[in-house]
Amino acid sequence: MNNNPLSPHIQIYNWHISSLVSISHRITGVINTLALSLICFWVWILLFGNESYEIVFNFFNSFVGKFFIIGFIWSYSFQILSEIRHWFWDLGYGFELKTSKITGVLVILGSIVITVVLYSTRGVLF
Repeated sequence: MNNNPLSPHIQIYNWHISSLVSISHRITGVINTLALSLICFWVWILLFGNESYEIVFNFFNSFVGKFFIIGFIWSYSFQILSEIRHWFWDLGYGFELKTSKITGVLVILGSIVITVVLYSTRGVLF
């Protein structure tokens, strides 16, 4: 029988805001790569004329399309704020537990605020 300890076991592991932001940072990196590929495909489709433009336009004005747009805005804003947090860590700041928790919450809330602001002003900005 193997008596090696299971560490950290999923049932006893306590999640922290830093681990949540770290995992989300990696996931949004993959999502952003896929989003850039989709944007390139979208631009390529637009080269085929008005019919292709209407298909893309109708998709982005549908519920699913708006969900994608909001998701992409959140993903990019989360990634940017998380990278800023990492830059401060690279400079040697923000390693204290309290500061790490505060900046993790700021990344999450800031990305939501940026998403709401950018999506709600899309007619003004774009």
